[in-house]
Amino acid sequence: MTLAPLPFRKMHGLGNDFVVLDARAHALDLSEAQVRRISDRHTGVGCDQFIIIRPAKNPQADAFMEIRNQDGGEVEACGNATRCIAKLLTAETGRVNVAIETVAGLLLGEKTAQGYAVDMGEARIEWRDIPLAGACDTLHVPLDRDDVPPPVATNIGNPHATFFVPDAEAVSLAAIGPGLEHHPMFPARANIGFASISAPNTLRLRVWERGVGVTRACGSAACAAVVASVRRGLTSRQIRVDMDGGPLFMEWLENSHVLMTGAATEVYQGHILPHLLEEPAS
Repeated sequence: MTLAPLPFRKMHGLGNDFVVLDARAHALDLSEAQVRRISDRHTGVGCDQFIIIRPAKNPQADAFMEIRNQDGGEVEACGNATRCIAKLLTAETGRVNVAIETVAGLLLGEKTAQGYAVDMGEARIEWRDIPLAGACDTLHVPLDRDDVPPPVATNIGNPHATFFVPDAEAVSLAAIGPGLEHHPMFPARANIGFASISAPNTLRLRVWERGVGVTRACGSAACAAVVASVRRGLTSRQIRVDMDGGPLFMEWLENSHVLMTGAATEVYQGHILPHLLEEPAS
C-alpha cells in the first residue's frame, strides 16, 4: 500500500526544534524507527523532539500532546514544545488560555505580551519521585565523581540533575553529558544541566538532554534549574534563565508549581514523504 505524504509543522522554542503532527482527525501510529528517520537532521526533516497532537482524554483539556525524542522513545515533558502547542491551540480556539494533556498531567498555557506562559506543574524533590537509585539528599546527590560537584535532583515531569559550576561555558557537554545521563544513580536516565549565576537572579544554563544530546534550550531543565537555585539559596523564586537559544522567564510559585514564559515560533509547514514512513521489508 502506498502511503500518503503526511502534513507537519516545523516549530521551535528558543532553537529547541520540533516536528509537529496533528493526529486529532486521523489515527496515527508511528514506530520508534519511523520517528528516528524523520528526526534525522541529514536524511529526514530533523528535530530535537517529535510532537503528536492527539484528542484529549481529559474533558478539561483542549488536546493531548505526545512527546517523542530523537531516539523514538516517549518522554513525559517538554517545556518548549508545550509553549509551541499552546501557540497553536490559542490561535485555533481564539482563547487566551488553553489546557494541554500530557502523560505527566494537565499543563495550562496562556498567551501573554512576552510570548506564552506555561504552568509546568509541581516540582517534585523526593528521591523516589526523581527517581534516584536509592535514598539520598536530593539537594546534594552523591555521584562519586571527582570531575563534577554534587547536583540537585528535580522532577519536572521528567528527571533532571542540575550542576552549579563557576562557568557553565567551560563545560564540555558532549564529553561529559552521556556518562551523567546514564549514571547508575538515575535509573530512568536524567537530563543534565550545568548552571552558573551570571547576574543577580539570572542563571546561565547549558543542557545535555536525555535521548537528544546537546540542545540550544530545554524548558523543563530551566524549570529544574530555578527550583535547584532557590533550594540552594542562590536566587529568589523569580529568575531569568539564559540558554544558548535565548532567555526564559521563570517563577517557582508558592504552591510548588513552576511558571515558564518565553517565545514559540512556527518556521514552516510541509509534508513528510512516504519513503520516510515506509518500514523496511523484513
